[in-house]
Amino acid sequence: MVKMKRKENIEGCSVECTLNVLCGKWKGIIIFHLLKYGILRFSELQKLLKNIVTQRMLTMQLRDLEKEGIVSRHIYPTVPPKVEYFLTDKGKSLAVIIQGLNDWGSDYC
Repeated sequence: MVKMKRKENIEGCSVECTLNVLCGKWKGIIIFHLLKYGILRFSELQKLLKNIVTQRMLTMQLRDLEKEGIVSRHIYPTVPPKVEYFLTDKGKSLAVIIQGLNDWGSDYC
């Protein structure tokens, strides 16, 4: 069995990792709203994010967050399907970061 060497902990690597997860114009805002409201349906998110032009963009951002384990969704077996989005524990752990960004933005902008 060959043991993989652990990569050196390069300074700033953790910051890069965090930014890669949050990368995307709308991801931070999606997380902000899910922290604020808890559970939101797709249409509710779309209304809160008025500047998103297409459903496709919101869908892509949500899928990326889901792939990273930040957001989860529950699909109800109804017609039309009802889909709710919520933060995972990993997503909730971003609360301090998102609140910090919000506070800094309030002071700066």
